[in-house]
Amino acid sequence: MLTNAFILALRELRRNKMRSFLTMLGIIIGVAAVISLVTIGGGATRQVTDQISSLGSNLMMVMPGRRMGPGQGGGGAPFKLADAEAIAREIPSIRAVAPTSASAVTAIYANENWSTTVTGTTDRYFDVSNLKIEEGRGFAAPEIRSGAAVCIIGATVRENLFGRQNPIGSKIRLNKLSCEIIGLLESKGQSSMGSDQDDTVIIPLRTFQRRISGKTDVNVIRLSVKDGVSTDKMKKEIGYLMRERRHLSDAEEDDFSVMDMKEISTMLTGTTKVLTGLLGAVAAVSLLVGGIGIMNIMMVSVTERTREIGTRLAIGALEREVLLQFLVEALVLSSVGGLIGIALALIAALAVSGLLQVPFILNVPIILESFLFSGAIGIVFGFFPARKAAMLNPIEALRHE
Repeated sequence: MLTNAFILALRELRRNKMRSFLTMLGIIIGVAAVISLVTIGGGATRQVTDQISSLGSNLMMVMPGRRMGPGQGGGGAPFKLADAEAIAREIPSIRAVAPTSASAVTAIYANENWSTTVTGTTDRYFDVSNLKIEEGRGFAAPEIRSGAAVCIIGATVRENLFGRQNPIGSKIRLNKLSCEIIGLLESKGQSSMGSDQDDTVIIPLRTFQRRISGKTDVNVIRLSVKDGVSTDKMKKEIGYLMRERRHLSDAEEDDFSVMDMKEISTMLTGTTKVLTGLLGAVAAVSLLVGGIGIMNIMMVSVTERTREIGTRLAIGALEREVLLQFLVEALVLSSVGGLIGIALALIAALAVSGLLQVPFILNVPIILESFLFSGAIGIVFGFFPARKAAMLNPIEALRHE
């Protein structure tokens, strides 16, 4: 009986091809939108995780000011170089400490100029931030101590100022500072926040303080802990030390914050997952619209086939058989629409992932869930028309014109 119902359902689809396609369109769009958005969102989440992992799993950052959030916020005094030295000296589980300060500048070489970010730091910055020098060399200890006019540039700065020319040994001007390029960083691409990690110039911290900012402030202290050491423990030890150095009483709140990569990764991936879920929920609304379209067309079909239904009932067909026939037709409509939607979604997700340069992550569970949900939509919205067909009075149905 079920096999015959499917055969009859497919015959009805072929008989009214255009109407069947338009009926399925809502399901096709809904399934395609949900799967493609969730797939792209999953790829974006993976990209965020990978990019944060590339910074180093043991990376921590100490920043002045309380962490921003609902009911929070507030500034704090900048750090000093002595604060970073105290962390390196008094907390033995710290592997490397890099005090940093940054500012926006215009880099100039010959007739070319480029707006970029200059970062003042020490030689430990490259180890802490997992940066590698592709050409040239890093800072020498005397250059860091004396504040020498030397710099290391990223690939974006090189491309915009030098093109294919080798920049090692050339001099660029950063505002009023003229510095010699001694190294070129290995390209890292965009960060998880969308910024270009190659658009940077790195100079010794003392050079930055004397020639760029004119202050002895340190904006951020970056540090990495030794393998196997709990970052939660490190956060507490750093907190105790910073409170002591900043002379905070027990009644005063921290005027600084300590964050690790695990916390930053959780925050960013959580944000992308929430956005993906919201977009998927909005796209799922079109599935309900498609279900309403199926119910509308099935009601029209019942009206058109009233005499046929009356004839079947009159020659002995049972009500449940008529009910099953129309439910199967609705199920076939929604299921075929779901299959077409899945195919379109995978094509769209693959194309958009390549365009946005995010990984293509095939999410099999969401594909199965979307297909099953599309089938359920057909059954739920097809039940009322099917029941109406099954409850027809054979005599009245045969009289129908």
